[in-house]
Amino acid sequence: MTVGCKPAETSSGQPENDDAIHGDCEGQQDSEAGVTPTTELLTPMAKFNEDMVNAGVMQAGEGLHPTSKGARLKYSGGKSTVSRGPFNYTGDLVCGFWLIETKSLDEAIDWMKRAPFDGGAEIEIRQVFAAENFGEALTPELRGQEERLRARAANK
Repeated sequence: MTVGCKPAETSSGQPENDDAIHGDCEGQQDSEAGVTPTTELLTPMAKFNEDMVNAGVMQAGEGLHPTSKGARLKYSGGKSTVSRGPFNYTGDLVCGFWLIETKSLDEAIDWMKRAPFDGGAEIEIRQVFAAENFGEALTPELRGQEERLRARAANK
């Protein structure tokens, strides 16, 4: 499962005040200003991450830089258009992620219920595609190529 967190929103779709999010998602204004979380916010996040690693669940997890350090690519007609940040808040600003491996969606939900967030923070859980999800479209040749690429990437 891939888990992303984003700033809290009010009923108007706008972010709540700066202290609405804890951990990697401190809030829209702080996150976009490049303000890093405090020790008081990082300590429970580090404990949560440690618990997931100790349980063999966490594969990766990172906070993300503000959109001012990013870019978006839009594809149309076989071409791509690049826009450099910062970007306007759209309600879908992801400011961190975890990649966790669980046996089920319910187990992923149970883990994320333990995340040290409050104040309206939101976490989205989505499953990562596995080779078997592609059926016959993933030919033996494509499957072999994917396996070779994963092995090379793991050896970096």
